[in-house]
Amino acid sequence: MSTSTRTRILEVAAALVRESPDGDISTRAVCEAAKVGAPALYRHFGDKEGLLSAVVDHGFEKYLATKRERGETTDAVEDLRRGWDSHVAFALDNRNLYRLMNSPAMRTPPAAALESHRILTGDLERAAAQGRIRVAPELAAQMIMSANVGVALMLVSRPATFDDIEVSHRVRDALYATVLTPKPVQEESQSASADAEVPTVAARLSALLRKEHGAALSTAEAALMKEWLDRVANARPET
Repeated sequence: MSTSTRTRILEVAAALVRESPDGDISTRAVCEAAKVGAPALYRHFGDKEGLLSAVVDHGFEKYLATKRERGETTDAVEDLRRGWDSHVAFALDNRNLYRLMNSPAMRTPPAAALESHRILTGDLERAAAQGRIRVAPELAAQMIMSANVGVALMLVSRPATFDDIEVSHRVRDALYATVLTPKPVQEESQSASADAEVPTVAARLSALLRKEHGAALSTAEAALMKEWLDRVANARPET
């Protein structure tokens, strides 16, 4: 009985969010539609923020399922491109849910958002191990997620101004040209600048170190080596 009550509240809340003009809902409306008392809602979700966080995770689960099941290809860069596009497509198909997911009112990030970030970082770690990124995976993930969410929110929230999906493709390609290398560093021409190669090599070594769990290094030594490599990878070029 407890599980069915929680599910009913969650499904009702998700429907109300989807149908709401601005994506906001009241706990009173949820209780009335689900035919439960307020104590039941608070017992299962704690408060309104807990309910909304559960709604986001519930709605985002299908999107994450496709990312989990897609399987990794041998081309991590292509996986990153597809990941950007699927993120924007989800936002456009679930406008209120997406705005809610990224609302400043959500003081605690929903689990779905955290998992999405972990998946992105995993793809970037594979790209780094292949010599394909210019900065450490963690910094690259922050840069890409910031831009991806920003573009998606503009397309969702300001459709009159941002009315062409091509803006997403252009921002994606411009950012990826900055974060990613055109091909593995070991395959670049001999005339390539050594200064340009160093961050990519450092990012690759850091990723390989994580993949091998520190190799023959102690935990402290591996952590220190990773810190040094990430610092080199993330250093801004002198102008």
